[in-house]
Amino acid sequence: MKSAISSLIFFLCSLVASLAAEPVRILAIGDSITQGGKTFVTYRLPLDQKMRAAGLKYEFVGSQQSEGVNGPLWHEGYGGKNAEFLAGLMPQKLKLAKPDIILLHCGHNHSAEEKPVPGIIAAERTIIEAARKQNPKVVVLLAQVIPSGKLPKYGYIPELNQAEVFLARELTKSDSPVMIVDLATGFDPLKDTILDRVHPNAQGAEKMANKWFLALKPWVK
Repeated sequence: MKSAISSLIFFLCSLVASLAAEPVRILAIGDSITQGGKTFVTYRLPLDQKMRAAGLKYEFVGSQQSEGVNGPLWHEGYGGKNAEFLAGLMPQKLKLAKPDIILLHCGHNHSAEEKPVPGIIAAERTIIEAARKQNPKVVVLLAQVIPSGKLPKYGYIPELNQAEVFLARELTKSDSPVMIVDLATGFDPLKDTILDRVHPNAQGAEKMANKWFLALKPWVK
C-alpha cells in the first residue's frame, strides 16, 4: 500500500513539474529563406504545424514577426542579408530573445567569385559564441544550407556545407552541442524552389521542416 501511495505521489509530482515547465525557446536565424516572402514559403510555418501536432511545449522567439496559423511566429530572418550581417546583429538580438535552441541557416547572399566560405564560417562561429555568452547551455542546430540552381553564383554551397561539418565538430560541447542538420541532401532546386531556383516552394519548405522537426524532437518535450 505504501509503495502504491509513493508511486502515486511521484507520478503527481512529475506531472506538476511537467505542467509547470517553461516552453523551450527556439530562435530561427537566417536570411530570406528563414524570413519568408510573398512569393515563397518559409520552413517555419510547416515546422510550427508539426510541432503543435506533436504536442511539444515550445515558443518561437525573436524580434521579427510573421503570421503563422496559430498566431505570430517570431524569428531573426533578414531578406537579402548575409552571414556577416547576421553576426554583427545577433549579439544584441540574442540578449533579448534568450533562446534555448538556435536554428541557424545562413550562407546565401554571396557569390562564388567572392570565395566567401571562410567568412561565412567565421560569422557562424561568432553567432554561436554570442549565443553561448547569453546561455552557456544553448543547443545549436547548424544547417547545411539548401542547394541552389542559381549558378554559378551559388556554386560555393557544397564547399560551405562541408566546412560546417568541421565547424560543428570543433565547437560542440557536451553541455552545449552544435549539431549538423543536413537540409541539403534530398533538396532538389529544380523541384523544390520557385522560379528563382533559390527560395523554397511549398514542397521545399516541407522538406526543410521535416528535417528540422526530427532534429528538434529530442530537445523539446
